[in-house]
Amino acid sequence: MSLRDSSKRGETRQSEPRWTLVCCILASSLSFVDGSVTSVALPAIKASYGAGAQDVQWVVNAYLLPLSALLLLGGALGDHFGRRRLLVGGTSLFGAASLVCALAPSLGLLLAARAAQGIGAALLLPNSLAILNAAYSGEKRGRAVGIWAAAGAAAAAIAPLIGGWLVGTVGWPAIFYINLPLAIGAILLAIRFVEESREGGAGRTDYVGAALATAGLGGLTYALTLWSATRHFTTVALIALAVGIAISVAFLWNEHRRGSRAMMPLDLFRGRCFSGLNLLTFLLYASFGAAMLLIPYVLITSGGYSPVQAGLAMLPLPVLMTSLSPIMGSLAARIGPRIPLTIGPIVVAAGMVLSFLATADGRYWTGIFPMIIVLASGMTIAVAPLTASVLGSVEERHVAMASGFNSAVARTGGLIATALLGAVLASKGKALFDGFHVAMFVSAAVAALSSVVALTMLGGVKMKSS
Repeated sequence: MSLRDSSKRGETRQSEPRWTLVCCILASSLSFVDGSVTSVALPAIKASYGAGAQDVQWVVNAYLLPLSALLLLGGALGDHFGRRRLLVGGTSLFGAASLVCALAPSLGLLLAARAAQGIGAALLLPNSLAILNAAYSGEKRGRAVGIWAAAGAAAAAIAPLIGGWLVGTVGWPAIFYINLPLAIGAILLAIRFVEESREGGAGRTDYVGAALATAGLGGLTYALTLWSATRHFTTVALIALAVGIAISVAFLWNEHRRGSRAMMPLDLFRGRCFSGLNLLTFLLYASFGAAMLLIPYVLITSGGYSPVQAGLAMLPLPVLMTSLSPIMGSLAARIGPRIPLTIGPIVVAAGMVLSFLATADGRYWTGIFPMIIVLASGMTIAVAPLTASVLGSVEERHVAMASGFNSAVARTGGLIATALLGAVLASKGKALFDGFHVAMFVSAAVAALSSVVALTMLGGVKMKSS
């Protein structure tokens, strides 16, 4: 191909930002869908393999662990080797691992394939947002990010409905087949329409840091999973906790030693806004992740709901987030993100408090629906301004790293929350609803704390606008 042809091809890609947006939505939806669709399938997976409560936690965390730890490296690799290349590679790995999940004859192979899915998601997710950031500018960028965030959240919320139908009619392995058309579509669109981009001189291919982050998070997650089942630390749990803390300290030392070449440059945390946004993200998504795991699980296990009914119960989430998040993205671009980032988490907390209305013999419209609708409203207010603000809190050359780190923080919040839910997941009947109420009240307190962070730490925060 001549330079002239190559140039024309690049111009064609640049002239089709809408297809770039569609590609990024399809690719990132893989991560969002798989993070939520398993919630309605967990009871069936548990019965299929004769698994226990800890095994159920690892069906979720085997995916979240590499996703959380490697998102940092995924963004850095995109800077270094090309974001479109990493998007295509990560999406391909995710699709192949999904097929293995569907065909897995044993729990061990399922968990290994779930981990491979997490690696693929860690490669595609930060690069999809970085590609989108390069395709738009000005207020259009804020709206595009809002659409991207809303579509991902909506996909994650509507996935339990589709997954519930598949679990009830075909069987739980079918939930992994729905990833294949999304992956194929994203790959084809990326090859045809997305222009390659990278950060000149990027050098944060910090493989040692990635290994330390994975091992440290793994040790902490394993320790918390063991503790959550019995509410006391066994010798094994204490050892895992100590090892996890030690490796996490080693990770911070490695990042300090590498300086600007670290996959997580510690100098960025000197900025109050960047630190506050990520603390807010951790708290908000930890509480939200716990709710998204528990609500369908409790409804199916002890509420008498079928998988598809549990999916339908979650339907207000995609309806609200799809219709209103883009508007919130544009509004926050004009008024600033501090107000919605303060109000949104408070509304989320209020929705979680309403979980007391949900009982084993209660009705949907008076028990579950008020909780879901208020919870969805709060996340709709917060999600688009939060995503765009993270991009605006760093220099242009750190955009991919910032998006990767913020996504890692969000997934780590969900990872830790899942690890702490062992006792709830092991309960049955009324005891399960009692544990659910306690967990939701704690989650409400965590969400409210994220609002305090927004109010006190985000005074000078700006959204990405150019």
